[in-house]
Amino acid sequence: MAEQNFVDYVKIMFRSGKGGAGSTHFYRGPAMPKGGPDGGDGGRGGDIYLVAEPQEWTLLSLKYTKHIFAEDGQGGRGGLKKGSDGKDIIVKVPLGTVARDAETGEVLLEITRPGEKKVLLPGGRGGKGNTFFKTATHQAPRYSQPGEPNQEKWVILELKVIADVGLVGFPNAGKSTLLSAVSAATPKIADYAFTTLTPNLGIVQVRPGQTFVMADIPGIIEGAHEGRGIGHRFLRHIERNAVLLFLVPCDTPRTIKEEYDILINELQLFNPDLLDKPRLLAVTKADLIDNDLEKMIRATLPENVEFMFLSAVTNKNTQLLKDKLWIMLNEGSEERLSEWDR
Repeated sequence: MAEQNFVDYVKIMFRSGKGGAGSTHFYRGPAMPKGGPDGGDGGRGGDIYLVAEPQEWTLLSLKYTKHIFAEDGQGGRGGLKKGSDGKDIIVKVPLGTVARDAETGEVLLEITRPGEKKVLLPGGRGGKGNTFFKTATHQAPRYSQPGEPNQEKWVILELKVIADVGLVGFPNAGKSTLLSAVSAATPKIADYAFTTLTPNLGIVQVRPGQTFVMADIPGIIEGAHEGRGIGHRFLRHIERNAVLLFLVPCDTPRTIKEEYDILINELQLFNPDLLDKPRLLAVTKADLIDNDLEKMIRATLPENVEFMFLSAVTNKNTQLLKDKLWIMLNEGSEERLSEWDR
């Protein structure tokens, strides 16, 4: 997917329809010059819905949309004629879309399941005509209800990529290389930082008929939780991943433990709940070291996370990695994997 076509943030003014006013009307006819009340109710204002569209992967279709207004309900008329309802607006969005109030930051709704449909802004109800207020003791009411007002709000729609496994690491940690090695995805790869500027998704086949979705999240930098390096845009995509795979290259200028701790700290400061997700540490670019150096590095790795050495170039441990991630994603998979290995 071209980077310029990946849109994960839009700000739009939404306005629902206002309800139509009820009618204050009395029947008049040749044989009945002073008939009773026959004012109809006003129509309902149009709602604005967000609907999941599995074929949409970004918010690109809304990139140049600044205003979305639903129709107002029509007023009621004499002869008990109800006003027509305003037309609803249906906005199709990809799975993982979050709607926030642009002023308060409050989350209004989230779209996470195929076919999901939620009201973003409800339209106003139509007012009752004077016929509604007729009683045995008050047979000629000369009043009716106005329609309810509409709702108007600036809303931020932001996309959080939904994937089973999210790759977490600093720029140039080998995330794109790994994704291209274990899936059919073709992310941009180069030997400089921030090669990847948008998330890339790939379907990883573990064994025949067993697959999961892996997301290459753009590289985090220290201070990303404060927005450095477009940090918030990067970090929010991690929130939708079931398992986090941390990638730290063996040739990092820091120690692997230091780099891992910085990544953990950035996630914790952005959203502490991210640390509750299962995680695995992969020491990448293992083709650059020999067995003796690998043993030395093992002794310095963090003790609170399972790890493995990995090389996407030589495919060292790539199948083992896929098997391990599958086990983490699927309870009870250990028995099936042991059967495959026999």
